[in-house]
Amino acid sequence: MLSRRSLKLIGLFTATISVALICTTVVLGADTDVREKKLIAVGWDMPDAERLRANFESMDKLPFRGSSLRFTGRNGTPFLDFAHNRDIWKTEDLDQIIEDLAAADPKRLTDNFLDIKATPGDVDWFDDEGWAIIVDHWRAAARVAKEGGIPGLLFDPESYNSAQFGYKSQPGVDEHTFDEYAVMVRQRGREVMTAVAEEYPDITIFSLFMVSILPESTRPPSVVLAGHTYGLMACFLDGWLDAVTEDITIIDGCEQAYRFNSEVEYLNIANLVRNTCQRYISPENRYKYRAQVQVSFGVYLDAYINPPDSNWYIDPGDQTPVRRFADNLESALNAADEYVWLYGEKGSWWSTPNPKANENRWTQLLPGIEEVLWAAIDPVTYAARVIAEAGDDTQTILTNADFSSATAEAPDGPQAADWEQGRAPAGWGFWQSAAAKSEGTPGWDREVGHGAPGSATLRQVRAGCLIQSVAVAPGERYAVAAWYKRQGSEGADSARVRWQKSDGTWHAEHKDRFLNIHGSEGDWQRMIGVVTVPEEVGRLVLLLWADGVGADEDVTWWDDVVVFKLD
Repeated sequence: MLSRRSLKLIGLFTATISVALICTTVVLGADTDVREKKLIAVGWDMPDAERLRANFESMDKLPFRGSSLRFTGRNGTPFLDFAHNRDIWKTEDLDQIIEDLAAADPKRLTDNFLDIKATPGDVDWFDDEGWAIIVDHWRAAARVAKEGGIPGLLFDPESYNSAQFGYKSQPGVDEHTFDEYAVMVRQRGREVMTAVAEEYPDITIFSLFMVSILPESTRPPSVVLAGHTYGLMACFLDGWLDAVTEDITIIDGCEQAYRFNSEVEYLNIANLVRNTCQRYISPENRYKYRAQVQVSFGVYLDAYINPPDSNWYIDPGDQTPVRRFADNLESALNAADEYVWLYGEKGSWWSTPNPKANENRWTQLLPGIEEVLWAAIDPVTYAARVIAEAGDDTQTILTNADFSSATAEAPDGPQAADWEQGRAPAGWGFWQSAAAKSEGTPGWDREVGHGAPGSATLRQVRAGCLIQSVAVAPGERYAVAAWYKRQGSEGADSARVRWQKSDGTWHAEHKDRFLNIHGSEGDWQRMIGVVTVPEEVGRLVLLLWADGVGADEDVTWWDDVVVFKLD
């Protein structure tokens, strides 16, 4: 329950948040390059440059920020499907791809990556002539990406027909030691990155997996790498880091996340990539590794529609497959640095020449998935749209949410007895921080309102909030919104959702959610967002904050609050 001790803890936390908000303002003012979380479509429906040029307007309407692109000429030649071979590419074919990429002008689908594969992988690492051709393939791909105006390359290290990155599978395993191969593979990686950086100094190389595929082990790194199918991948990455420029980004796509079905799995591998895997990188390159290697995750869509006896099946438990997918996607986005990629074979997002993928759209195979994607990647816009579409039918679970009533009972719950009603609006409680020396007052303004007369007020409040708690259940999703306006000196007003167990004890504080400012009407602004109720939670607690200097003229009004169940 909201005991006096709990309220004091809120006060201490509030003081910390106030400082944090000030610091955040300073940081954002100095560096506005805050990473947006993005979804990338990867799968059997991937377009080539010609199809992107023809269809980008319809593709732009989906939640994705980018797609993988087949490096295919007008004659159907899939160049980069076989990048690690000895074929010589024609300049005129490359120029056509550049023309198609440059002619496409998507507004949302801007983070596209040319798909480059390590197939057939039959060129020995000690073959100087063969590797000169492969390096030239990478150089050409980087030039096409640069001149075509896309961020970079999507690298699939799996050779399919051979184990190019496994020491024990090398043709010269009887002639060269692992250490000798490690030196040569690092040299090839350095040659590749040198060529790429010369063509595109700020490119992004998105590898479907890198050192994330290596095990966490207490054995010496060389022993682990010598025995692993992809042990030489770490040496190749070391070569990349030798030659990488400071503006190049490398992404470890963690493809093995295909079977992940819990938040802990995503967090564990993110920690593995960012920390433990550094032991597989040479000491002189670890700073660049920490600074320039991002963590991403692959989410395998087929695993949500496959039968239970499939090796690639994700058990939804008591949820629907799309609801289980939504939870896993949220976990992936939270743990990733910037990108999460969705891979699928049995369906498609758009028309594709691949007959198997083109049979069904993912929106048919997983009904509701497009809504889930929008809610995950752009919850503010999604919540605003859902509330707008509901219109007068929007059912908030709060009491006196529009502050139109002079009398209302506080919601039932174990915290009700600890709320200090004071002059707070009917049905709401009020609390302020003694630590912050806040001596303001709550109130009810009968005349001022966002839509109709009636709103809550917080006057001269240095750090305090209006509070209402409602019963919810784990897994439920809610759109939350509130309108506010401020008079007086600058402050840091905010709306925040916290969680309690059914007995009123605080829970899952790392999943507290602040709403984002989105939209305005006159002097009023709206804060809005989407929240998912964590496990073991029984109550949603909404806190409407006023956080300012508390001058005589300082007033914050709150009105038309919505906590709307989405499904």
